[in-house]
Amino acid sequence: MAAKKDSADSLGYAEAVTELEAILTELEADDVDVDRLAEQVRRAADLIELCRGRLENAQVEVTRIVADLDALDADVDDE
Repeated sequence: MAAKKDSADSLGYAEAVTELEAILTELEADDVDVDRLAEQVRRAADLIELCRGRLENAQVEVTRIVADLDALDADVDDE
């Protein structure tokens, strides 16, 4: 499982979402392969974790950038 999680880490956000959509489509099918069910759910969980982490990192970065811009504006206003 660690190898699959490592491969998930190398995916971009859009690729992870695309793979999640494919897994969801497979799980919604009338002929779900029960032998692959747990594997697919585990993979989906890894991909969701990756996407959440990427979103959190982006939020932190955007917040930092906006704070830096606000600080620059405050410095300009003080001059």
